Amino acid sequence: MTMFLSDFGMRLQGAGAGSRARLVARTSRGVVFGVLVSAASMGVLAQSAPVVAPAAKVVPVDGHAAGDAPDDPGPLATGLSSELKPKAIDAAIKKVADWQVAHAEAQFNKQWTFAALYDGLLAASKTTGDPKYRDAVLHLAERSEWTLLDARFPHADDQALGQAYLDLYRDDRQPVRMADTKAIMDRLIVREDDPNKLLWWWCDALFMSPPVLLRMYAITKDRKYLDYMDHEWWLTSGSLYSPQEHLYFRDSRYFVQKQENGKPIFWSRGNGWVMGALVNVLRIMPADYPSRPKYVAQFREMAERLAAVQSPDGLWRSGLLDPESYELPEVSGSAFFTFAMAYGINEKILDRKTYLPVVERSWKGMLGHIYADGRLGSIQPIDAQPGKFKLSASYVYGVGGFLMAGSEMHRLAASRH
Repeated sequence: MTMFLSDFGMRLQGAGAGSRARLVARTSRGVVFGVLVSAASMGVLAQSAPVVAPAAKVVPVDGHAAGDAPDDPGPLATGLSSELKPKAIDAAIKKVADWQVAHAEAQFNKQWTFAALYDGLLAASKTTGDPKYRDAVLHLAERSEWTLLDARFPHADDQALGQAYLDLYRDDRQPVRMADTKAIMDRLIVREDDPNKLLWWWCDALFMSPPVLLRMYAITKDRKYLDYMDHEWWLTSGSLYSPQEHLYFRDSRYFVQKQENGKPIFWSRGNGWVMGALVNVLRIMPADYPSRPKYVAQFREMAERLAAVQSPDGLWRSGLLDPESYELPEVSGSAFFTFAMAYGINEKILDRKTYLPVVERSWKGMLGHIYADGRLGSIQPIDAQPGKFKLSASYVYGVGGFLMAGSEMHRLAASRH
């Protein structure tokens, strides 16, 4: 809480009169809730008086479009190399991306499940030089008329597609490519905080909305998007981030729940979303932004903790602190961890000697779950907590994470050759 108040003071001092008024209004509603959730995360509040539970409108997710888990996925791929060489990495990227586009392009939609895939496909085109992956995302954007889902405003999941729209806008600055995303983000940043519920009450949300706000800042150079993102990030972090474990609870329901071994529940993919979000922050946030050191510190803390719970096969289980309860590795969380740690090495945020073996093991581990046709398996289906699944399970968000990981592994390999 002290850190939050100090950070608030820095932002208040640097803001103009109008911005100060809005910041005070937002924060006055957020501070009490921040105190409550921080206390809950440290076990101060009794279980009988939990933090306000999420009550968002339920919108069905098209799980069939997002992925499947056939009984017979066929044989595993042969001929892929785990050598840290650009050509070998590109071969794996192309194999997986080709299968995913062929398998799912007809079902591309605007739901959050696909947002990470689109980010991964854009990264794949940039890394391999093949425009067809970008073109697949562009066709979806044009078919969707560059609009976001909006029925649940301000729900972060419905804003996630804005990342791809804004990246495509930066390639070709046609106003229509940004108009709807900008309109929704402009509505978001003037919204007052709800004293009874965090805006981003589940950790996945940090990957869904903050990267869009960061891109709005990068495009417009207007710090209001950055300041709003920063304010809301640390409210969420103050609630869900464990200063003891250096991991995020998925949401407040998991503060008191335990794994079978008695340890707290920290979900692999949930923490993967956060690590992916931190990459976006560190890529875009100016070096002199007052709270940037806090993001760097959190990124390093999480990377260190995650490296310590990596399994011998190079991957992570869906329950991070109880790997014995989960037979199969979970590739979506593993992919985002690999993406983030490889980025950290490339940007000299993480120590190369310490983390290079970690990402080499995880990259090799993920390659072992690519099938002959290009399917990437061992991805947990849509969920909010650790779970069990088939080895053949393949879902688009995990593929997106893999493609982003591949892009950073390619950079890492290129720096060595």
